[in-house]
Amino acid sequence: MVVNHIGKGVSLGKNVKIWHFAYVGDGTVIGDDVMIGSLSHVDYSVTIGEGTRIEGSVYIPPMTSIGKKVFVGPGVVFTNDPYPMSGRMIGVTVEDGASIGAGAVIKAGVKIGRGSVVAMGAVVTRDVPPDAVVMGVPARVAYSRKEYDRKRKEWESGRAP
Repeated sequence: MVVNHIGKGVSLGKNVKIWHFAYVGDGTVIGDDVMIGSLSHVDYSVTIGEGTRIEGSVYIPPMTSIGKKVFVGPGVVFTNDPYPMSGRMIGVTVEDGASIGAGAVIKAGVKIGRGSVVAMGAVVTRDVPPDAVVMGVPARVAYSRKEYDRKRKEWESGRAP
């Protein structure tokens, strides 16, 4: 028996796949062709654009906005309270085509730019420009998306170690 929780007023697009033991909070809007992995927690009032893939054990707090064709790796944690436990919160914005590696932590109020890449384990404490690759703790720009795509292509072809 698979047990998921889908809250009240949730809008699910076509071909949405929600894997085992996932939580989707009230008023969340999920676009077409989205996949949400097992053990993920998508809180209330979140928006997720079409074609986005969210791997397992991801935490997405209220007021987070994720664009179209975004990849969120396993164990990513978004936050929405820069001074816990304050009475005022702010969401994270992830623009279209961004990719966030496993185990990254994203600070409340940060914007991840269109087409950017956040490396695995990075701790993002400030906005990420479009088409940039950030890594480290705290995350810093390491190179461009163009360079990332070149390295990825080399890796996939077997030319890189």
